[in-house]
Amino acid sequence: MIEHPGFFERAAPLPLAALSQKVGAELAPGADPAVLIHDVRTLAEAGIGHMTFVDNRKYLGQLAATRATACLVAPAFAARVPAGVAALLMAQPYRGFALALQHFYPEAMLPKTAMARLGEPPIHPTARLAEEVAVEPGAIIGREAQIGRRTRIAAGAVIGYRVNIGDDGYVGPGASITHALIGDRVILHAGVRIGQDGFGFAMGPGGHLKVPQIGRVIIKDDVEIGANSCVDRGALNDTVIGEGTKIDNLVQIGHNVVIGRHCVIAGHVGIAGSAELEDFVVMGGQSGMVGHIRIGRGAQIGGAAHPKADVAPGARMGGTPAIPLAEWARQLAVLKRLTQRQGRSGEG
Repeated sequence: MIEHPGFFERAAPLPLAALSQKVGAELAPGADPAVLIHDVRTLAEAGIGHMTFVDNRKYLGQLAATRATACLVAPAFAARVPAGVAALLMAQPYRGFALALQHFYPEAMLPKTAMARLGEPPIHPTARLAEEVAVEPGAIIGREAQIGRRTRIAAGAVIGYRVNIGDDGYVGPGASITHALIGDRVILHAGVRIGQDGFGFAMGPGGHLKVPQIGRVIIKDDVEIGANSCVDRGALNDTVIGEGTKIDNLVQIGHNVVIGRHCVIAGHVGIAGSAELEDFVVMGGQSGMVGHIRIGRGAQIGGAAHPKADVAPGARMGGTPAIPLAEWARQLAVLKRLTQRQGRSGEG
């Protein structure tokens, strides 16, 4: 299997001193200003030649184990940077991280168009369409895209630069797909949006700095996504939707979300960035979850419920903030009795 070439070109490496100036950081004593930084990665994935960052105590364990060459860090955590990792000190490390990403991936600041130039044919000459692909009028298939056998592309759909779609798939009318690798037998209904920027900004009193989103969306075999749902691409890591998962209309899936196999997600659900659903999770309509939490295998989240912390495998949750369903039902029953009693007292 040929490895996908990626969606973004990376800028040339920079000496640590030059990069620290670009992001507004101060080199800590002992840092080698001449060492070259080639890329930006997460704490867990960074290695030689990479810069990373930490500004949250929650990730100090990952900081202790990082193999990065350099790390942007708040002064309060400077002593926790392991030996051999150059510390770059600044009050807002996430803002510095955003500026480093902007340097290495400048083209990620704006969405990439499907065609290189205006006036190119709707199916780009470099696109590769397998046997029996059907493309309806008004659809656009961009540069270096690949479409598998018997896949149907409906009217007005846009398939972006280097997108890969497997066999026997369907892309509905007006759907758009960018920065995505999609498996076999995937159904994307009308108006689906796949691979747009995740909602990433380094907040600050002087304004909000855009954090380039350089990850991808990976959709595995036999997934179905309902009309007008959105799946953001990852910031650094990928957004992943596992095999056989079914997603209803009007669902928002944020950047870096990982959804397991055979999950069921009903309409109007919102899943915030970096959340994780294990296999066979069910989320009821209008439910949602905060970022950076995990829903265990086979758990069920009731309609309009909103977990704010990890949920154990097999749990059934209801309410906001979500609690075990039986406890939530008891609370509702008690509240009903109290209001009925107060109503009768008022009548007297």
